[in-house]
Amino acid sequence: MYWYVAVLVDHLKITASMMKFFLILLWTANFIQPNIPQASEDQVFPPVNFTLTVSALAQVLLQWKPNPNQEQKNYTIRYDVKIMSPVPEEYDTKKTHSVRTAALHNGFSAHVRTLLLHNELQMRSDWVKEKLPPPPGAPETSVTNLSCVTRISIFSTVSLHCTWLPGQEAPEDTKYFLFYRYEMYTEECQDYIKDKWNRNTECRFSVTHIDPEEVDSLIVIHINGSSKYAAIKPFQQLFNQNAIEKVNVPRNVTVFLEQNDLLATWEKPISPFPKECFEYEFYLFNLKSGNKQILKIPVNDFRLRIDVTSRYSVQIRANHHICCTRGFWSDWSEIIYVGQNKLENSTVWILTVLCVSTCCTFLLVAITCKTNHVWSKLFPPIPTPSNKFRDLFPNNYERARNCTSETETEFSSFAEDLYCNALDDSVF
Repeated sequence: MYWYVAVLVDHLKITASMMKFFLILLWTANFIQPNIPQASEDQVFPPVNFTLTVSALAQVLLQWKPNPNQEQKNYTIRYDVKIMSPVPEEYDTKKTHSVRTAALHNGFSAHVRTLLLHNELQMRSDWVKEKLPPPPGAPETSVTNLSCVTRISIFSTVSLHCTWLPGQEAPEDTKYFLFYRYEMYTEECQDYIKDKWNRNTECRFSVTHIDPEEVDSLIVIHINGSSKYAAIKPFQQLFNQNAIEKVNVPRNVTVFLEQNDLLATWEKPISPFPKECFEYEFYLFNLKSGNKQILKIPVNDFRLRIDVTSRYSVQIRANHHICCTRGFWSDWSEIIYVGQNKLENSTVWILTVLCVSTCCTFLLVAITCKTNHVWSKLFPPIPTPSNKFRDLFPNNYERARNCTSETETEFSSFAEDLYCNALDDSVF
């Protein structure tokens, strides 16, 4: 009997504990429940007054306002933005405006919607859509093959050079005009180069507002045009400023030999970036064998074991490495020659000695022959035949006779011989 009562008491205690637990759980649920937005009770409204405005060259301002019907509760409101064209992009922001840079010659399209966030819970509204139409213009009248190059001067200024081709359907009287925008500064080109139809196809800015110290900033190029016969369609293109930079040539290149090694040192190109931001290509050409080598080098000095019996030519060029986007390789440095081809040098010396020896031998022989009258003995003078005919002119005859007798007795000088021969010719 007692054991039955004890079991019943324990059972009642357990039941009371469970009832107390359920009451606490119910109270907690009733306290928290009103603060949690329910999908069945809270509605997410899309933003209103969504607009797209062109605020600068290739720049769009997206603006919208919160929906006034949206209740303000204990949740966070953000906005999901999706760029549909020209380049797809999606991001979220807590602001009610956004600025994007994009080429607009083919139009611009974007969507936006409201996001409600609370802890892990996220609810979304429907999308609101807006777009900008492409600017007017006849098809295939805009420029093609646009390319641009920048250079940094010793004064840390940046020049810009752009080239393009006229559109296939552009009339011959088309005039193209180029503008560039960097950040908020816009400038029109004043220095054009024309083709044979007098159309602008190149533009040069000797000085620009491009900051050489910036990394991967965008340069906007806008080209429009005019013609009497067609509406010229504008064209825009975005360039990374470091990607179109023509890197300067490495400076103070020094190359020399140390025993069997070739050593080279140089300084980084003219640039605001430190030397760690560059890599180099080392071009080595063996003039004896014709072998070529191009080696990539991340530092400003280099050592290489070479054939000391050969002569080499060396050139170096540079490019961006790790600090920013890679640009265009610099031009090659001036050619530096080092070493000597010992086989070729020996041949040259042998030929030189032979030529000098031969000349000296001929000179010695000539002097010897002159001293010993060898030439007179080897080549005796030919006697002049006597004149057996009477001359019609006695005076001249006597003079010719005198000269003939002189030549028969002794070999006179070359000048006298010429004089006598001239008189003989005049006689006969």
